[in-house]
Amino acid sequence: MNKALTHSEAAAGFLRDPERARWHDETLWFVRSKRDVAARTVPGWEALREQASRIKEHTLGRLDEYLEQFEQQATANGIRVHWAADGAEHNRIVHELLLRQGAKRIVKSKSMLTEECGLNPYLEARGLTVTDTDLGEYIVQLRREHPSHIVLPAIHLKKEDVSDTFNQHIGTERGNADPTYLTRAARAVLRERFLEADAAITGVNFAVAETGGIVICTNEGNADFGAHAAPLHIACMGLEKIIPKAEHLGVFLRLLARSATGQSITTYSSHFHRPRPGSELHIIIVDNGRTQQLGREQFRGSLKCIRCAACFNTCPVYRRSGGHSYHTAVAGPIGSILAPNLDRKANADLPFASTLCGSCTNVCPVKINIHEQLWHWRQELMKEGHGGLAKKTSMKVMAAVLGSPAGFRISGSLARAALRLAPWSLAHKWNPWYRGRELPDAPAESFTEWYKKNKR
Repeated sequence: MNKALTHSEAAAGFLRDPERARWHDETLWFVRSKRDVAARTVPGWEALREQASRIKEHTLGRLDEYLEQFEQQATANGIRVHWAADGAEHNRIVHELLLRQGAKRIVKSKSMLTEECGLNPYLEARGLTVTDTDLGEYIVQLRREHPSHIVLPAIHLKKEDVSDTFNQHIGTERGNADPTYLTRAARAVLRERFLEADAAITGVNFAVAETGGIVICTNEGNADFGAHAAPLHIACMGLEKIIPKAEHLGVFLRLLARSATGQSITTYSSHFHRPRPGSELHIIIVDNGRTQQLGREQFRGSLKCIRCAACFNTCPVYRRSGGHSYHTAVAGPIGSILAPNLDRKANADLPFASTLCGSCTNVCPVKINIHEQLWHWRQELMKEGHGGLAKKTSMKVMAAVLGSPAGFRISGSLARAALRLAPWSLAHKWNPWYRGRELPDAPAESFTEWYKKNKR
C-alpha cells in the first residue's frame, strides 16, 4: 500500500492501462450481477437482510456481554483466548505463541485482520516463513503486493500476469497461462507447505457467543488443511465478528456467499469448538480502533460488516480505480469508512472516492448505510481541515453560487458561453474535472429559461 499517493493519483496510474481498467470494471460487474441472480432465488431476501441487520445492531449494543460470554465458553472448551488493543499487540501475541511452540514455518489462510495489522512483514522480519495459502493471496504474496479485494485478492491480475509470476517464483513453463496448469502448480507447492508447517493462522468469519466456537468460510479448504495438519492453530478476529447464538449462523451464511460471489454458500463452512487432541487452539480478539468506531453514532453501523465485498463489486469508483488505489488493507466503500477512524490525515482522501450513488448501501447484506456514512466522514474531515485548501475553496465558491439565485443564473450563462465560444478555457490539462471527462455540448438555454417559456 503506497500512502505516498492519494487515491486519485493512484487511480490515474491504474487507468493508464485502459484495457485492463475496462476488464476490471466488467469482471466485477459480472460478479455483482451474479449476486443479483442469487438474491432473487431466495424467498424473502429483503427480510433476511433486515434480520441480519437487526441481529448485528443488537449485538453491537451488548458487545461487552457477548464477548465475555464467548471468552467463558471458549475457555471452557479448552481454547485459549487473548485480547489485543491494537495491531502491534496482536502481532506480539502471535509471535510469542509461535516462539513458545518453536514454530518457524507458518501457513496462513485469508485474513484481512492480519493484513490490517501488518502481520506478515512483522513475522518475516523476525526470521519466520509465512505462506499465504489462499490461491489469490499466494499470488499477490509472490508479487510482494497487497490484496486488491477482500474476497478476490488477485482480481486486478490476468492469467498472463499469474503465468509470469509463477514462472519467476515456482518455475512453471514460461508463457503457459492455462488456469488448470497454473492452479495445479500452485497446489503442488502449497501442499508441501501445509505438510511441513509448524503452525496455522486463520481468520474468523463468525464467533458464536453461545457456544464459544468460531466459523471459517473458504472455497478452497485451505484453512481446514492448515488447522488440522499443524499442531498450533491461531485464529485472529476483530471483536465485531461476534454473533449471539448458533441459530443466527443460518441467517449470515445464506447472505454471505450470495452477496460475495453469487454462490448459494461457500464450499467450506468449518466450525471449530475446541482444539484437536494433542494440539492447541488460540483465538486473538482485536480492537484496533473498533471500540472507538463503536462510540461514534454516525459510524458504529460500519461494524456490522461481514466482509462480503458486495459494495466493492457494485461501486463504480472501485471498479474503475482498482483496489490498490485505496492504500489501506480494506479498500472499497466500506474501507473508506473504516480507514479514517484509524488515521484521519493519511486516509482523508478515501471518503471522497465515491459518487455517493447509494449502490453500495443497496447491496449490503446487513443494510449498512454506507453512502451516508461516507458523506458524514466528508463533513467531519472538512471541518477538521483535512480536505485541502483547493477543495475547501471550491466548496465555498459552490455554496455561494448555489445559495444565490442571481449568482446561479449568471454563472450558468457564463459557463454556457464558455462552452460555445471558448471551450479551451475549460478543456485543458490543468482542469482536474476535465481530465476524466468529455465536455458536453452547450445547451441553447437554461432549464429556468425553458420553463418560463413552456410552463403554460
